[in-house]
Amino acid sequence: MSLSHMPPDAFEQMMVEVLREAQRRQSAEVRQDYRTPEGIVRFVREVLKAEPTPYQVRILEALVTKKRVAVRGPHGLGKTALSSWVVLWVMYAFDDDVKVVTTASAWRQLLKFTWPEIRKWSRRVQWNPRPRMLDTAIKLPGKEAFAVASDDPALIEGTHASIVAYVFDEAKAIVDGVWDAAEGAFSGAGFDTHNEAYALAISTPGEPSGRFYDIHTRKPGLQDWHCVHVTLDEAIAAGRISQEWVQARRDQWGEASAVFQNRVLGEFAKSGEDSVIPLAWIEQAVERWEQIEGRYPDDAPIAWGVDPARYGTDKTAIICLRGSVANMPQYTALEDLMQTTGRVAAQATRFDPIGVDVIGIGAGVVDRLKEMKFNVTGVNASKAAQNEMGRPLHDRTDTFEFLNMRAWLWWQMREWLDPSNNYNPALPPDDRLIGDLAAPRYEYTSNGRIKIESKQDLRVRLGRSTDSGDALALALHVANEAAGRAGAGVRRAKVKRSNWDNNRRNSPFRA
Repeated sequence: MSLSHMPPDAFEQMMVEVLREAQRRQSAEVRQDYRTPEGIVRFVREVLKAEPTPYQVRILEALVTKKRVAVRGPHGLGKTALSSWVVLWVMYAFDDDVKVVTTASAWRQLLKFTWPEIRKWSRRVQWNPRPRMLDTAIKLPGKEAFAVASDDPALIEGTHASIVAYVFDEAKAIVDGVWDAAEGAFSGAGFDTHNEAYALAISTPGEPSGRFYDIHTRKPGLQDWHCVHVTLDEAIAAGRISQEWVQARRDQWGEASAVFQNRVLGEFAKSGEDSVIPLAWIEQAVERWEQIEGRYPDDAPIAWGVDPARYGTDKTAIICLRGSVANMPQYTALEDLMQTTGRVAAQATRFDPIGVDVIGIGAGVVDRLKEMKFNVTGVNASKAAQNEMGRPLHDRTDTFEFLNMRAWLWWQMREWLDPSNNYNPALPPDDRLIGDLAAPRYEYTSNGRIKIESKQDLRVRLGRSTDSGDALALALHVANEAAGRAGAGVRRAKVKRSNWDNNRRNSPFRA
């Protein structure tokens, strides 16, 4: 039938199909054009309406050419935005049979940060057809992006598609099994129609261990990964980090600290062998706090720690410990003992154990709180580390003794934060507290006792005192003492290991 004799409806339908086919071809050509190093950057600019920084351009281009890219750098780089762009690029630029797997060190990271960011940027894409958007998934005909918990490598291993992409957010803490599961996509093992695979692993550095660290140190067998270190200077030049923020962190943590090197310089830095509390333990406790969003059981025992300020650069720090969950510390500039006393009295009940550093104005705070009938204990950190019977206090293994109470208080906190002891402590994401806990060093005296770096020495080395760390140590101490008196016993001065074990089983501080 000639066109001239074709019924109008049939002719109109034919023209619609011709137009659709032309659009499909044009769309396919456009998508294919986005698959080049220059194309992925154009995708971010044209489709997502974003302007990537120079180092983000470098990372995006490397992903296309190198396939596997591991990125480390300072805090505040726009890592989650970059991860989102990569997810959407794979979903948009490739044809059917596409799967994008996102994972992170914790499910909360995916739920609260990664996927809200993906959904935000996806609203700028003119999808055809429209995708089905879920909390942690995007579904299109023949395509899917989804979140997988990093503690289940089997789910990642079972991902089959012609185009597979993996996005590892906060990659420093992802277990080796997840990396191994993803590696199968690059070998093609288990894939009937495997064509291409991509992987982006991005994170601030952590401890010098684990697969993310091994990749960046070019361990044998991992050379196929392309490594990118975004420097502090690059981040400042791109406007992502300010000089003021850097200086504040330098003053707060000290330039030589592991916290500064990890979070500001974007370098792997191990807590020194002489650090009382390894940074990795602190970060685990912070991650636990964020997972539970600072919540605690209603019946959790409450304890308070107060470290009153004594010098011009110090701050009074007050912290509340509820079970194994620490609340955000409170900081105030120099104030007299009555102001500090009033601040504590306004928040604590008469039954809550309160630990106060009695050196300096702390003795007056203790006297006034006792006068007001509060359950307060004054602690002199310079005194000998002895129990009420005058016997030396020991660590949980009954191996070590301590130079003074300060050393014992901090060692209690070390044991509490040690993941192998299963107390499951939770610390708030407070930069000052994190820096305080990671700062002190320890050594052994000539007679084998453990000595913790003094406040005076820390003030010389750091230019500040570890106020919030000391307050937390005091809160934990009086909580332990109160639990011991009640017969539950998180920990008291002990002589025998068996007593410790019995107390620990019944401890309300143990999850």
